[in-house]
Amino acid sequence: MINLIKIPKEDEYILHNLMQFYIYEFSQCIPSIKLEENGSFAPFQLEKYWNDPNFHPFFIKSEEEFVGFALVECDFNEGPHSINEFFIMSKFKGRGFGKEAATKIFRMFPGKWMITQIEKNYPAQAFWRSLIYRITNGNMAERYDEHRRSIQEFHTDFLVDN
Repeated sequence: MINLIKIPKEDEYILHNLMQFYIYEFSQCIPSIKLEENGSFAPFQLEKYWNDPNFHPFFIKSEEEFVGFALVECDFNEGPHSINEFFIMSKFKGRGFGKEAATKIFRMFPGKWMITQIEKNYPAQAFWRSLIYRITNGNMAERYDEHRRSIQEFHTDFLVDN
């Protein structure tokens, strides 16, 4: 059982700490990602997650332990919603925490969704394709854009109870 916890601004530093693990894993897909002079990866610009009501940062926790995070962008006017960044720490992968967290997010923000993965992130593509297909009973579309990113599109009206 996981919990999604909206990240308060005062805990932004914790998110930046977790993002170091995320960027490290991502660097396997994007070799141009390099460490900074101080031995850490360059921080993401996260201000919009506390300054813009369309952006929502969440910690993913199991009991009191950090499992990962999700950075969500919602647009209820023109849609679609998207998960801009999603991370489950390696020790928790394969235990259903990512599926549970993503499904909770989709239910939290009803409407159209578009989930995107970079070309070489095959584990992420497999995760999202499988999850979205399962929770929508196949009521989804998948395509590749001009940058070879894999994109899944669906609507929460098609979510099934699992």
